[in-house]
Amino acid sequence: MEILMSITVGVFFMVGTYLLLSKSLLKVIVSLILLSHGAHLLLLTMAGLQRGASPLLSLEADSYTDPLPQALILTAIVISFGVTSFLLVLAYRTYKEHKTDDLEQLRGSADE
Repeated sequence: MEILMSITVGVFFMVGTYLLLSKSLLKVIVSLILLSHGAHLLLLTMAGLQRGASPLLSLEADSYTDPLPQALILTAIVISFGVTSFLLVLAYRTYKEHKTDDLEQLRGSADE
């Protein structure tokens, strides 16, 4: 299972990096979303994909699941959702102001 998750993380990072190099502002935002999801899956995979009992310890529990990676990923999801919302609003405002989402045209208008 870890091999499949590692391949999935690699594909997310590969597609995210490819989209990050594009000229469209919306593609850059989608690439940042993919990179953040890849990082979340990477954290989950590095913690180890194992089956165990609930994270609550009891006297008769032989194994338990560590709740720390899930808590870190949940916090990272909330932060990436906030950053994504901010970037979408910023991109919408940029499009309304300049009537384009092409980064080359935006850089050319900033030089003038």
